[in-house]
Amino acid sequence: MKLHLWVILILAFSCSSTQAQFPKEENSLDRKVKAFLEENANNWRDMNVPLSDGKILYDLIIENKYTQAVEIGTSTGHSAIWIAWALSKTGGKLITIEIDKERYVQAKANFKKAGVHKYIDARLADAHELVPQLPGKYDFVFSDADKFWYKNYFIDMDPKLKVGGCFAAHNTAMRVPGVGDFLEYVESLKNYETTFARGSRSGISISLKKADNTKKN
Repeated sequence: MKLHLWVILILAFSCSSTQAQFPKEENSLDRKVKAFLEENANNWRDMNVPLSDGKILYDLIIENKYTQAVEIGTSTGHSAIWIAWALSKTGGKLITIEIDKERYVQAKANFKKAGVHKYIDARLADAHELVPQLPGKYDFVFSDADKFWYKNYFIDMDPKLKVGGCFAAHNTAMRVPGVGDFLEYVESLKNYETTFARGSRSGISISLKKADNTKKN
């Protein structure tokens, strides 16, 4: 009997914890996106971010009113859905880049099912080649592709990042080649302030651009 009660309490806590991860529903799109994310909560594989990290990205965009976003590494679209959902509130749009055709096709299907496809410009491309060529200015970048190239992605996007914008990178708590070099580089820049998102097991670094001067200490 006691064991049964504990099971009920654990399940109740789990459900309430999951519910707390989602923003308050305000319109039909909110309901559609939330329903899709809840239905697929246990189906995200292939290097997608966990639900908690998706909410962190959503909050970053909402709190800072970002509108021009780039994601490097779409996978099958979990993080892009969270980003696009936030951009639907701020009036923005996301460019997301994926090199693998199968993941790209699946991501596009997921964007449509979630109802956020009109807020996303999905590109099938090698980010090593496309990122340096991207025109325009942006205020939010999320890097979740090959870790050994993080520093290069940052260097390529830095001149295109508006003051007040941020470069967020995933898996920065991991000890893998490239992450350390990237963090050492961004933390040495006087015109950036780098912090780490609370509540992310994988680690999300958030480098806020304070000025256009890119000289190091």
